[in-house]
Amino acid sequence: MKHVGVDWQKLGEDLDQHGYGMIKNLLTEAQCASLIDNFENEPLYRSHIVMQQHGYGQGEYKYFTYPFPDQIVALREGFYPPLARLANDWATRLSNGERYPDTLADYTARCHAAGQLRPTPLILKYNAGDYNRLHQDLYGEHLFPLQMAILLSAPGADFEGGEFILTEQRARQQSRARVVPLKKGDAVIFAVNQRPIPGKTGSVRVTMRHGVSDVLRGQRYTLGIIFHDAK
Repeated sequence: MKHVGVDWQKLGEDLDQHGYGMIKNLLTEAQCASLIDNFENEPLYRSHIVMQQHGYGQGEYKYFTYPFPDQIVALREGFYPPLARLANDWATRLSNGERYPDTLADYTARCHAAGQLRPTPLILKYNAGDYNRLHQDLYGEHLFPLQMAILLSAPGADFEGGEFILTEQRARQQSRARVVPLKKGDAVIFAVNQRPIPGKTGSVRVTMRHGVSDVLRGQRYTLGIIFHDAK
């Protein structure tokens, strides 16, 4: 994994300004291929969701089960501590009383004590015509405010369309949409639900959602890294 070389200052600035930040070439070609190849390795997963059966869009995804593959462990344990520091800064600015522990193990224990026992990292597969409606990954009382998506397929070669989309809703304003220009192996870290922005008398909340536009051709795979477990 290459996350030891992440420019955390720039990533934090991008998250503060835009609600998301990108990391180029986080995963190698071989790592992407390994994750895709394991999509059919059923013992790795606890649940298989067909999106159109639930009104989520069209496509499918699978939630990993414990114990995770080494790549998933490395990503979650490597990224959690610096993201927790940013999450605590956001919590202070939003005055929501949250305080995230320094380690992922302690945060996972908090989730499990509240009955959130089901792991949430997932891999998503889209074919031509598939898409993911704008949504938030909210799974219980405890919600880590940042998550990651990593594109495992190559735009233009493996698929066309299928852009990663973020929307931001500010009070008394229409929604703003952004398209995140991911390439194979790139990651985007983004706000799960709400983030702070400067207001007239302090920070105010804006609400974020994310989704994927229609895939026009080919197959698109994505790895999702979520840090809170689900009920």
